[in-house]
Amino acid sequence: MDQRVFAIGDIHGCFSQFKEMVERHINLVKADKLILLGDYIDRGRNSKKVIDYIIELQNSGYDVIPLMGNHEAMLLDALADPPGVTLWFLNGGTKTMQSFGIKRLNEFDPFYIDFFRNLPYYYEIDNFLFVHAGFNDEIENPFSDKRTMLWNSSQRYQHPLLVDKTIIHGHQTIKLAVLHECIDSKAQVINIDTGCVYAQHEDYGRLTAIEVNSFTTITI
Repeated sequence: MDQRVFAIGDIHGCFSQFKEMVERHINLVKADKLILLGDYIDRGRNSKKVIDYIIELQNSGYDVIPLMGNHEAMLLDALADPPGVTLWFLNGGTKTMQSFGIKRLNEFDPFYIDFFRNLPYYYEIDNFLFVHAGFNDEIENPFSDKRTMLWNSSQRYQHPLLVDKTIIHGHQTIKLAVLHECIDSKAQVINIDTGCVYAQHEDYGRLTAIEVNSFTTITI
């Protein structure tokens, strides 16, 4: 690929780290591609700032592709089926509502709801696949199972449409040492969720990006 292609793992409202990663460490330019692996909201304090920054980058002409995460999906499920709000709240949804300055789901600006609804579930470029969690290896079309793309990960895929791909995902928080082992071994599946929002845990609390042409990681 002629351009730099970056992916960033789960952000969860960690706006300052996200902005620092994009502007100071990646030093994103308009010739680059940046794929975001979902879970921009919940748990952290600045979900709205994260979303606004993604939209600002896109509107400024940067090639930024945000994917659907299970937390964005839980928000949409809560809107469609109000009893589902309990699951969302148990997973950090209250922090998102505070960030947006609202007390009820029906107070969400439709602009943001449209943003969430239009998020793609995966992205493919050359021999790389990007997804929030993983793929269903056991069905004819692994790109049709949206639930698996949001919730379930595997360490290896044998499906003809997946076996020759390198798959970059997030969703399940891992230690930085595990990520480095995957990079060093040139694993088929690479998880880059190093738990930015979990700063209280010694082994996590980091935001990670990967440049896929060079397999270079940046962690802050």
